[in-house]
Formats: sequence, structure tokens, C-alpha cells
Amino acid sequence: MSFARYRPHIAATMALGLPLVGAHLARMAIGISDTVMIGWYSVDALAALVLATSILLILMMLGAGYGIGIMGLLATAHARDDTTEIRRVTRMALWLSLVHGVLMMPVLWYSGPLMLALGQAEIVAQLSQDYLRIAGWGIVLTLWAMVLNSYLASMERTQVVLWLTLAGLPVNVAFNWVFIFGNLGAPELGVRGAAIASVGTQAVTLAAILAYALWLPMTRPIALMQRFWRADWPALRAVFLLGLPVGLTLVAEIGMFVGSNVMMGWFGTQPLAAHGIALQLSSISFMFQLGIANAATIRTGQAAGRGDAVMMRDAAVTVLWIAAGFGALTSLAFIILPEPMVGLYLDPANPQSEAILSLAVGLMFWAALFQLADALQVQGLGLLRGVQDTRGPMWLAGISYWVIGLPAGYLLAFPLGMGPTGLWAGLLIGLTVAAVLMLRRFWAGVERGDWTGAAQPG
Repeated sequence: MSFARYRPHIAATMALGLPLVGAHLARMAIGISDTVMIGWYSVDALAALVLATSILLILMMLGAGYGIGIMGLLATAHARDDTTEIRRVTRMALWLSLVHGVLMMPVLWYSGPLMLALGQAEIVAQLSQDYLRIAGWGIVLTLWAMVLNSYLASMERTQVVLWLTLAGLPVNVAFNWVFIFGNLGAPELGVRGAAIASVGTQAVTLAAILAYALWLPMTRPIALMQRFWRADWPALRAVFLLGLPVGLTLVAEIGMFVGSNVMMGWFGTQPLAAHGIALQLSSISFMFQLGIANAATIRTGQAAGRGDAVMMRDAAVTVLWIAAGFGALTSLAFIILPEPMVGLYLDPANPQSEAILSLAVGLMFWAALFQLADALQVQGLGLLRGVQDTRGPMWLAGISYWVIGLPAGYLLAFPLGMGPTGLWAGLLIGLTVAAVLMLRRFWAGVERGDWTGAAQPG
């Protein structure tokens, strides 16, 4: 195969994917600003934030399937120029996101006893609950932003998603400075201040994205918010059946990491803080893979809408090579430069920082090892979502992460005595199994013609 065959796919993937990568990184940077600024505030607050944001993330991702899952459906509808379908799908995804956010609030409000039952220290459980009682109000704001991001991305308006998300970063830093540390006459609120900052930033970002989505001339014929209160039960059911498995798949993966957070907390506050830092550094590199996977969803959705098996095959090959190449680069960086990366999160004057640094650097080696597996599993999911295949991947994810990955981490860390590194070895095992199963499913469907109605020519 000549490189010329793939050049258009590389250009299209990068044009779609890079702004989405930037948007994911900007969103991640907002979370990093919380972690860094809370790390400067106190180690107990940092450990609580690591735990609280893990819980918040898993509950939020359960509802994120509606916004993420419709991306391929919207791309297919755009390829067919079906504006009615676009309006119906997007509206009902917004409805479902709202319902989900409301249902999650009681869980977050009474999260302290749950964390105590999971073996967390009392101070960490209390601070985590303080954070979640405020930050939980931002679930609906974030989920609506995800739906509108998919709505705009399916129209290839990914650069706008990037710039609007980037604008939220300085807003969040400013809010953190005011409310965490008590500047400009505000009370010193610690983790509660970080939660207030997050909700404020989410509200500003959503308002900007919604205004743009309604103003954009190409979207005005869709009339997205016109008679928004009117139910569309067939579309609601379709989005629910498509999006719920996506949400459960996300929960299965993130739940493996949350489970590792909980078990890491059994080793103490310092290992939990080190684990959170190493995990967040790994998550930064994952944002590139996630952006490319979003592009993969759009590209395969377009190919499915056109019934073009050759385009689907070539687009998938392109995505996988891009993902593997970047994964190799990040692995190398994690092996060569762990100390400077980890050091960004710690106050050198804090007497606990040296111990946390040493622990986190050891975990960074394992983070380097699973970069390729993590890259390939998320690309497999992105490709499958583009063809609206969500139920099968949900079961594969559950097996990979909960039947294999998390139990392996527990076995290696505790009965076999590997300690914190054993938990990370389990993560590597789970991600590797998921990558193999997801890609095997996608390529089998390509060969049979399941996704386009035409088998791949030899």
C-alpha cells in the first residue's frame, strides 16, 4: 500500500482530531489547575481531591454516553443531510443528560459514609464529601457541553470547541485563586473553593458553547432549541439504547481506575497522592488519544453513512498508526523525564513531598508501559462508536477491566506483595485485553461488511 493512499485520511483525521485533542487537553488543564493549586494548599486536601474527582468522574461518565454516543450517529446523519434526525437526536441527548445529573445528586450528597465504608481516612472522606456536595451541581453543565461538543464536532466545527474550552482555563485558575486561598476578600474554602471554581467555570463554558451552537448560520435550520420541551419518545429511546452502553463502557474503564484509587488509599495518604499525580500525568497523554478516537468516530460514521467500506478501512488504519506513534513517544517521555513532571505537583517546602515524589516516579514506569495498550483500546472504542456498535463493547469492557484488570491488580498488589506497583500492573493487563478484544471486533465487522453493507475487498 502506498503512502499516497493514506495521505488524505491523515489530513482529515488530524484536521478533525487535533482541535479535539486541544479541547480535551484544555479540559484536562482545568482539572490539573485544581490539583496543583490544592496540592499547594495541603496534602490531605490533595488526597481528598484525588478521591472525590474519581467518584465524580465515574458518575458523570455514566451519563456521558448520551453526548459521546451520538457523535457517530450525528456524523452519519450529516453524511445523509438529515437535519431532522440531527435535531431529534441532539435534543433527546440533552434531555437524558439533564435527568442523569439530577439523579446523581443524592449519591454525591451522602458520599462521606460511602468513602468511610471503603476504608478511607476520616479526614479524606469528609473533605471529599465537602467537595462533591458542591461540584455535583456541575454534572448537568458538563454533560450538556459534551452533547453540544458532539453536535458541533459532527459538523467539523472542532476548532470552535477548542477555543471555547481553552477560554475556561484562565477563568478556573482565577476562581481557584480567589476561593481556595481566600483572596480578594473571599473566605478561604480549600477543597470547597475548588468545587465552586469548577462549577463556575462549567457554567461560563456551557453558556458560550450554547450561544455559538444557536448563532452558527449552518445550524439555524436545525432549530435545536425550538419547542425544546416537547418529548420525542422514539428518539429518546434510540439515544438511551445507544448511549447507556457507552456510559457503562466508560464506567467500566474509569471504574477500574477508581477501584485502583480506593485500593491505593489502603496504603495511606502519601501513596494515594503519588498515585493521583502519576495517573493524571498519564491522563494528559491520553487526551491526545481521546481526541483522535473522537475523529475516528466521526470518520467511520461518515463512511457508514456513505456505505463506503474502503474509506472505513483506510480511515481506521490511519487512526491506529497515528495513535501507536504518539503512544511510543509518550512512553519514552515518561521513562526519561519522570522527576520534573511529578515535581510540578508538589511544594518543595512540604516535608512529605520527597516521599511522594519517590513513589510517583516509580509508578511512572508502569504508566509508560501501558501507553500503547491504552491508545489502542480507546481507538477501538472510537471506531466501534462510529458505526453505532455500543452494546458488544460494553460487555468486552466489563470483562477486560472488572473481571481481569482490577482483580489482577488486587492479586498482584496484596496477596503477591507487589504493593502499589502491583495495582498498576493490573491496569496494564486490563487495558491490553481490552485493546485486543475491541480491535478484533471492529476488524471482523469490516471484513464481513457489517458496518457499511459491503464486505472489504481483498
